[in-house]
This record gives sequence, structure tokens and C-alpha cells, in this order.
Amino acid sequence: MIPISIIQLTNITNGILYESNKKTEKDLFIENISIDSRKKQKNSLFIALKGNKYDSHFFVKDAIKSGAIILLLNQKINVKFPQIIVKDTRLAMGKIANWIRKKCNAKIIGITGSAGKTSVKEITASILSQSNSTLYTYKNNNNNIGVALTLFQLSTKNKYVVIEVGSNTFGEIEYISKIINPDSILINNIFHAHLDKFKSIKGVSKEKGEILSYLSKKGTGIFNLDSHDLKNWKSKFTDKQNIFYFSLFKKKNCHFYAKNIKTNINNVQFDMHTPIGILDKVLLNIPGIHNVSNVLAATAISISVGANLNHIYNGILNSKPIKGRLYPIILKKNKFVFDDTYNSNIGSMISAINFLSSQLNMYKVLVIGDTYELGKKSIIFHKIIANYVIKSNLDEVFIIGDKYKIVNNKIIFGKFFKSKNQIIKQLIQIINKKEKISILIKGSRKMRMEKIVKKIKEHFLC
Repeated sequence: MIPISIIQLTNITNGILYESNKKTEKDLFIENISIDSRKKQKNSLFIALKGNKYDSHFFVKDAIKSGAIILLLNQKINVKFPQIIVKDTRLAMGKIANWIRKKCNAKIIGITGSAGKTSVKEITASILSQSNSTLYTYKNNNNNIGVALTLFQLSTKNKYVVIEVGSNTFGEIEYISKIINPDSILINNIFHAHLDKFKSIKGVSKEKGEILSYLSKKGTGIFNLDSHDLKNWKSKFTDKQNIFYFSLFKKKNCHFYAKNIKTNINNVQFDMHTPIGILDKVLLNIPGIHNVSNVLAATAISISVGANLNHIYNGILNSKPIKGRLYPIILKKNKFVFDDTYNSNIGSMISAINFLSSQLNMYKVLVIGDTYELGKKSIIFHKIIANYVIKSNLDEVFIIGDKYKIVNNKIIFGKFFKSKNQIIKQLIQIINKKEKISILIKGSRKMRMEKIVKKIKEHFLC
């Protein structure tokens, strides 16, 4: 990271410095920032965060033992050790991150949307890493804390920074966007998600669209012509800013699209049209036609900051599946489990069903758990999924969850199970019986559907 002096840190956070002296203020520079008191880092700043169920102020002494040379706290503690006191350490974290961002010349990319953010982020980082030093969000740390932690790692060596921007309530994207001030932004799509807070698809659109207000003056906005709210979003653009459009298939005014798509059980091959040329027979070693759309998004982002076709081709080729996101697990020859258990919303559930339905000459089993955060219309949305399943080319559907139970009592679209253990037992029997089988497992984070994946793997692979 970029070193920060104690005086700079105090000014950045608008804090009050205690237990310091002139020599400390002059000679001490922060080289690392941590929110984990157990993490050993020399010359580090420890930021004590306070939540509903935790308070890191209780672990300050552990942080000092781990290498902290100064503390950022909400309240002064009775320890003779340099400490900066602020009203809110979480907000102070954002101020430090924004200061670091302004000190670097790296191109900052902000990626948001209802689905596919992490996949696009990983593919984009793979492409840009072919060209130059690239920093990107670790796993899915896309909230205000995760974004700050990513920016804390910024150095003058980084040419690109790829930031995943998530939100489950109004105001989060605006806050994060103020911190990162992106040079390029992507709104990958909008689906019915987090409706307990956003209430409607209009609310989702409003929140995602906040990132546009903080795009740099000559920046680029990238939009999915297959899922958008362009009528409202375009009003936030100026004449000096650029716009790229992408779509899975060619459409009017589309800059990026695919042709000759060939899907296989664990990869996709296609031709890709871009404003700087055509790439033939692009190979993506990640399954699902919806991931072609994610590749188009990543390509548009990469070209907006200077990537060439060679970087793009090799970056896509080197991209790998992400655990929990349609992650393929080979149990035996012609026997697959697809782990799509990280989370679920209406759009990602439909994409998962489409993927499984497309598996030719395979016995297809869908295992689904409830989707959360759909607000007052939750049961209606579960009915939509049930009807979609009925129309799909699936052999069996295993269901668990209170919401699906209500739906399944009215619309018979699969077998309902009371426990995951019942599902696991049934799956083991089917896997042993069938010569060719694809099983896809999906549900919201709270459903912990990965427990089913784990038990199946243990039975067949251990």
C-alpha cells in the first residue's frame, strides 16, 4: 500500500490524536491496515470496527501484539499507545480508502448488477492481468468494508483496479462509488433481488444506477442490452462520457455480441464481435451460456481501459470456474454435480435451470432451496420458478424450504423433502443407478445448500 504518516492519517480521518509525540508523528508511517487483531502485520494501523454482534475495541491489545503501531478507534482507551479517535471508524475507513485511491494513477473499474458480478470481476482481472499489474476484489468482498480493504492494498505498481460493488439496501452503492470514483463502470443486469429493502425492480434499478453519478468525467459506462433500465440511467451521462452496449446476440447499437455459441458440459466456445475486431473460437472453461454474457461484459470493460484482443483471448482462456457459482465437480465419468450454492435470485435461478436443461443425453436433476429477500411477493416469485421448472427439460426436481413447500402444495413440480439428509440419500442412489447424470444444486445463502454438495463429494471422492 501507499505509506501514510500519522499526521496524514489524523487529517484524513478528521480524528484526534492521543498518546503520541513529535518524533512519533514525524517518523511513523503506516505500511499495512488491518481490521483483524489476530493478523500479524508490521507497521500497521489497526481499525476497530463495531457491529451489532461484535466490538473490535475489546481486542486492541491483541492488535498491538500483532504489529500495530497506531490504533483507529471510536473511543479513547486507557493504554499508552498512539491512537486516533473518530466518531465512526467505518466511515473513517472509507476516507482513508478514498485518499489512497486519489494518490494512484491506476484505472479504477466498478462492477455492479444483480447477478454475475463476481464472475465478471474474475474474468476482467484475468484479462487485464495479461497486460499489467491488476488489483481486484478478493472473493466477493463487495460491501463498504471489503472495498476499503481492497483499496488499502493499492500501490503505485498497479495499473488496474477491479472493484466489485454490492448492495442489499439503499445508499450502499452511492457510498462505495464516492470512495472509488470509477473510470469505467458496468451495470451487468437487474433482477428481482433484495426486495425486502428495494421493494421493486424500480428500487433495484435506482440503487444500481447510483454508480453512474460518480463515473469520472471522461469515463465509460457499460450496459447489458438484455437486462437494463437505460431510459433512467442514460439521463445521468454527459457528452464527454462513453457508452458501450453488449448483448448475448447481435442487436441494434450493440458493440459487443457473440455468434456460433457451442455449449459443452464444462465449457463454452463462441465467436466474439467487438469494436476493435473479431475473436474466433473463444474458449471459456466455465459452463453456461449466461457466462458468455459475463465474458462480453468483461471484454467491454477491458477494452474501455486499453486491453487488446490478445489480452482478451488469453485472459478468457485462463479464467476458471468459481466455487459456488456453477462450479463443476466430476464424481465419475459422465457423472457431474454443479455447485451453484453461493446465492440465488430469480435471474440466476432461471440461468441455472436453462443450463441444466441444455445438457443433452444426461439424466438431469435439479436440487433447489428457497430464495430469500424477495419481499412481500416472495411466494409469487417462487411460483414463477415452479412454472419455469415445469416447462423445462428436467428429469427430476428435489425441493427443500418453507416457501417452496407452500408452492409445491398447489403446483406439483417436483419432490419435496423435509431435510437435506433425505435429499443426499436419494441423490446417492440416483448417481449410482444412472450412467450419465448432471445434478445442479442451488439456493439462497441462508439455505446452506453447500452442505449437500459437501456430503455428495465426501461419499464419491473421499
